[in-house]
Amino acid sequence: MSTPAASRVEMAQIVMPSHVNGTGSMLFGGMVMQWIDVCAGVAAMRHARGAVVTASIDRLDFLNPIRVGDIVILEAQVNFAARTSMEVGCRVHTEDPRTGERRPTTKAYLTFVGVDDNGKPRPIPPLVLESEADLRRATRAEQRRAERLASRTRGE
Repeated sequence: MSTPAASRVEMAQIVMPSHVNGTGSMLFGGMVMQWIDVCAGVAAMRHARGAVVTASIDRLDFLNPIRVGDIVILEAQVNFAARTSMEVGCRVHTEDPRTGERRPTTKAYLTFVGVDDNGKPRPIPPLVLESEADLRRATRAEQRRAERLASRTRGE
């Protein structure tokens, strides 16, 4: 069944000195963007049951810094599915290895398109919503999709 839960992915990374920005202590934003794209891409592939491509990153909000030595937990799942595209939400936390306490650091919404062997868009399964939370996320994702499509039509 193609539910949000069935697409759910959790990844863990540790921030190494090679991952930091020019300050030498905080994670380079591009690195967390790469990790988000990978995590969300796996969720999209699970739902699409095959290859996908990243079409857009709708929002990417950095909430708190991520530092060298932090454990970074990335969680993603499909929020909404249209005919060939889907929105995946990704949340990023740091985790204190001593206490297990998590602190939110980043969140993003990404759009992926299912593609065939020739790289052309292909239909993906509908998303089966199981809970009120699934419905709430899908409704908000559908609103964001409408806004994206409207801004594309306006040429923004």
